[in-house]
Amino acid sequence: HHLDRRRPSDPTRFIDTMAAVAFTPVSIQASAARPRATVRGARAVRAVSGLGSSAALAPRPSVMRALGLGVAPRTGARSADLAVRAMADEEKDDKGAGVKQLLGIRGGERTDDIWKIRLQLTKPVTWVPLIWGVMCGAAASGHYTWTPENIGKAMLCMFMSGPLLTGYTQTINDWEDREIDAINEPDRPIPSGAISEFDVQVQIYVLLFGGWACAWTLDQWCEHDFPIVTALTLFGSWISYIYSAPPLKLKQEGWRGNYALGASYIALPWWAGQAVFGELSLDVMVMTVLYSIAGLGIAIVNDFKSIEGDRQMGLMSLPVAFGVEKAKWICVGSIDATQLAVAGYLRAIGEVGYSNMLLALIFPQIFFQFKFFLPDPIKNDVKYQASAQPFLVFGLLTTGLAWGHHINAIGA
Repeated sequence: HHLDRRRPSDPTRFIDTMAAVAFTPVSIQASAARPRATVRGARAVRAVSGLGSSAALAPRPSVMRALGLGVAPRTGARSADLAVRAMADEEKDDKGAGVKQLLGIRGGERTDDIWKIRLQLTKPVTWVPLIWGVMCGAAASGHYTWTPENIGKAMLCMFMSGPLLTGYTQTINDWEDREIDAINEPDRPIPSGAISEFDVQVQIYVLLFGGWACAWTLDQWCEHDFPIVTALTLFGSWISYIYSAPPLKLKQEGWRGNYALGASYIALPWWAGQAVFGELSLDVMVMTVLYSIAGLGIAIVNDFKSIEGDRQMGLMSLPVAFGVEKAKWICVGSIDATQLAVAGYLRAIGEVGYSNMLLALIFPQIFFQFKFFLPDPIKNDVKYQASAQPFLVFGLLTTGLAWGHHINAIGA
């Protein structure tokens, strides 16, 4: 369900859009990716170079005053202070690198722990949009109540959509990109040999079959006449495969790859959540498919930084095909027009309050587009995502709540 677009146009970037940007701690987003070749011995050298000078060992100013000798220059003290700060920054970098490794974000430290490596391959930071989509679908069903049974169903559906099937998608994406990673990112787990190819293949099948088993369990638990959750899972797994693997490998194409990515993060988990707690109707399916056009725009945001590489490899991303100026307007236009159309539709079916709430969440996105993205989409893409995407994901939840309220109103 949950597609990763790192190579050639970077798969983790899109979730850095929908999830990492919206939900990852700011300290992780803002930290620069530094080479991990630094060793603790280097820190010690820097510390000694700052503290071992004669100036650094100068008597304290209070002692100098007491002896009537005046106050020595504070150069040594400043050097010591800078050295201590540098060491503290290095420690923070180490902690941040460890978190990045576990979340599957670039700049993470290397590890020999096989279970940490397995977790890294599933890229936990990319689970969040799928889990959020299940929540939106449950809200849209109009029948979710906070009972132990419903909480259990929701947790199982989230586990299926996030750790299992998103994990499957991310792992198979890395597996299919192992040869290009050996050139571009040789330190990644598979090309570096940190995990064997056999272990990777085992992980792919365990996650895939585990997701299918969860889907079948949910269908039985919900007493579905037709195994709708299983059908959605099979369809999403197929999309994940053709996105990453030849001969189709949709990630190499502009429009189709971006839309497949957006739909998988918006429509599919929504459908699963709504199918578990209610009925999945054609009208809501059409609405979420159209809403996925906003996901297309979000995916385009991540293409601007890879223009040169895409052009060299012959990949027709939108910035390559249309140029930066046209592509940036296509990007924001698809995001804004989709949400405005949904707000208009909610108003048309009588959900005026929710429509106004959605509009209130759209306008800040437009503001940040003009403040950050449109002036320089290459330089400011992360700033824009960090600022605007939280409003978009809460707009999704608002739409789900509106649809659930509408379903209950019709039933009444």
